[in-house]
Amino acid sequence: MRIDEATTYAQVVSAAHLYDDPVRPAAVERFLADPTHHLLVAVEGAETVGFVSGVETTHPDKGTEMFLYELAVDEGYRRRGAGASLVRALADLARARGCYGMWVLTDADNEAALATYGAAGAATPEPCVMPTWTFRATDG
Repeated sequence: MRIDEATTYAQVVSAAHLYDDPVRPAAVERFLADPTHHLLVAVEGAETVGFVSGVETTHPDKGTEMFLYELAVDEGYRRRGAGASLVRALADLARARGCYGMWVLTDADNEAALATYGAAGAATPEPCVMPTWTFRATDG
């Protein structure tokens, strides 16, 4: 299995079966145009079997960190190290791009996610609350 950064429309779409919703062409184009957005794909043979997406966020007094936005692995490839490999590859990319850290949110009872992030070197999670706002979806 190899890990590649998706830099073309076709590479992003190759993971479409792993996304929560159908691909939005305008969103893919916007994603690819932004150098602070990253999508790494796990490829086995000719098949994309997993992905992790990350977004660099910068604050004036903190610098830049990587937000691990989403991780997905095809059911047939779970518990074989693909998820941890993807997370480690994103952490390596974050380091190479000068990020001071990386973070992700997950549910406290999501044992699979917690095990994957732990296997990739994440620290023990702290309890937190995540207030959210929901806006009308757009293509961008």
